Amino acid sequence: MIIIMNKDATEEQIGTITKKLQDFGHGVNISRGTSRIVIGAIGDESKLAPELFDSLPGVEYSMHIVKQYKIVSRESQTTDSVIDVSGIPIGGQQIQVIGGPCSVETQEQMDLSAQFVAAAECRLMRGGAFKPRTSPYTFQGKGKDGLTIFRRAASKYNLPIVTELMDVRMLDTFLEHDVDIIQIGTRNMQNFDLLKEVGRISKPVILKRGLSATISEWLMAAEYIAAGGNHNIIFCERGIRTFETAYRNVMDVTCIPVLKRETHLPVIVDPSHAGGKSWMVPALARAAIAAGADGLLIEMHPNPCEAWCDADQALNPQELKDLMASLKGIAGVIGRTI
Repeated sequence: MIIIMNKDATEEQIGTITKKLQDFGHGVNISRGTSRIVIGAIGDESKLAPELFDSLPGVEYSMHIVKQYKIVSRESQTTDSVIDVSGIPIGGQQIQVIGGPCSVETQEQMDLSAQFVAAAECRLMRGGAFKPRTSPYTFQGKGKDGLTIFRRAASKYNLPIVTELMDVRMLDTFLEHDVDIIQIGTRNMQNFDLLKEVGRISKPVILKRGLSATISEWLMAAEYIAAGGNHNIIFCERGIRTFETAYRNVMDVTCIPVLKRETHLPVIVDPSHAGGKSWMVPALARAAIAAGADGLLIEMHPNPCEAWCDADQALNPQELKDLMASLKGIAGVIGRTI
């Protein structure tokens, strides 16, 4: 069961609810979001009834939650969540495209990338300062210097930035550079210590799906973040590993409507990592939007042939602009905008 408290509930009222739950033999989890406080009862729900709590001071309403992922479940919130990123909504009627290179390389490369991302009418920018790579001998990113380069380039065009956090020890550095959206990558989807840490801050988090993760495991990973109090979570499908070798990963379009049914949180798609080839990206991007995705994470490099990382899957600036034009048509058909 969860008990939703009024936004102006006092600590005394919260304490009353907590004690009552404990008297029934239940554990208690208190999640403090920016606009609400959710008290979760851990234990046998059959011993509890909403009528025991709904009349208590400070309580907005209470309800049974059958699923293990309580806070991110649509049962806890029937309306779609819209995540505010520096005034730009992710979720809702407006679809967002986050464009930019796989990795931060040089100031010139990032300046050009920001220019082309803005010219294509993307409202947010991506780029990796820290890169998880299969081989320890390949380019691992520019690190802290990369964050500085990225912020300097994106600020010229007022583009909020998205970059991947790999290590709990770097979280303070990300906050110092005012990273607008922290990305938790595929390989860290079940790094529970990392999830707990980003759950303690209010920054929006893009949570990418693990290579072989089920939807239930993905939702439970998001619950780790939400349980810490951070409800600004964005799911990102980036392809799953199967027996197929004709492309990099299988973009699971089916997960989009499933997630939309299971959770109130936004869902975006990364077609670049799914296909692994630039010529596949437009078709996969269009399919994702048609299936109901709230946004896309698209790799674009000023000169893909010279990219230091994932060159094969990066669009060039004109290809990104052309893709944006085609996506606007699809968005219009389904009653949304880009």
